[in-house]
Amino acid sequence: MSVLVFSHPACLDHRPGAGHPESPERLASVVQALKAALPGLEWRQAPAALRSQLARAHADSLIDTILGADLSAGEFRLDPDTVMGEHSREAALRCAGAGVAAVDAVLGGQATRAFCAVRPPGHHATTDIAMGFCLFNAVAVAALHALEAHGLSRVAIADFDVHHGNGTQAIVEHDERILYVSSHQAPLYPGTGGRDERGVGNVLNQPLAPGADGAALRAAWEQQLLPAMDSFRPQLVLVSAGFDAHRLDPLADLNAEAADYAALTEGLLAVARRHAGGRMVSLLEGGYSLTALRECSVAHVAAMAAG
Repeated sequence: MSVLVFSHPACLDHRPGAGHPESPERLASVVQALKAALPGLEWRQAPAALRSQLARAHADSLIDTILGADLSAGEFRLDPDTVMGEHSREAALRCAGAGVAAVDAVLGGQATRAFCAVRPPGHHATTDIAMGFCLFNAVAVAALHALEAHGLSRVAIADFDVHHGNGTQAIVEHDERILYVSSHQAPLYPGTGGRDERGVGNVLNQPLAPGADGAALRAAWEQQLLPAMDSFRPQLVLVSAGFDAHRLDPLADLNAEAADYAALTEGLLAVARRHAGGRMVSLLEGGYSLTALRECSVAHVAAMAAG
């Protein structure tokens, strides 16, 4: 089973500042590891997202802020942690464009699965606020593209990043065509993702206490989140693939291993096979240990290729 990988050099050129955890080395580590471990992958350059595609998920005010940012001083600070540099605008467009192109390829029959090796991450960006290192919410843009451009009626977003995808939830929580399920550490940034946050019945959160291990992570998915996805019967599975629940990650306190991500991926693929013809698109989100990023991205994409 071949997996398409969408990426773009501009994603390596986004530089939020020296010492920032969301560094270009993150993506470089993922790309190098995937090419070394899985030489049979087909790599494609991500196109830039169109404004009309972004506008399905984002308000004009946010799009105008990102696309019109004054970078003459070398940087544009959206909040204390979310910073644009000289090439960040194109990186943000390529990230969102990767998700759109991956959805087009998978729903167009060019492949069954695709992985978007991109940065910055996206799942904290809300309809009108860029935050948490995130500029545009690529997974939400991809989900709405699948619905509006391809005519699907049910899309599931599975988010296993250690930080709750508050932006994704905020964008989709009133759209019953989209199911959003998430495992994440709590308490932890951004402070959302409680079990009582249910949207219109299309949101399911499973918070994990600091120190929880891979077994607890797997149990959250096997006992709660995957069954919810099965009941929803998605026609496409999208994944916010953050690898910061790994025990080595410096920004969180969970203790997962690469094998846990392989198991999660296999569970998501099983749902995709039962309801979506095996179709799955995954987008890189967080993960701030380079060692963990290498190990987990290979485990994740290898499971996608084998499934």
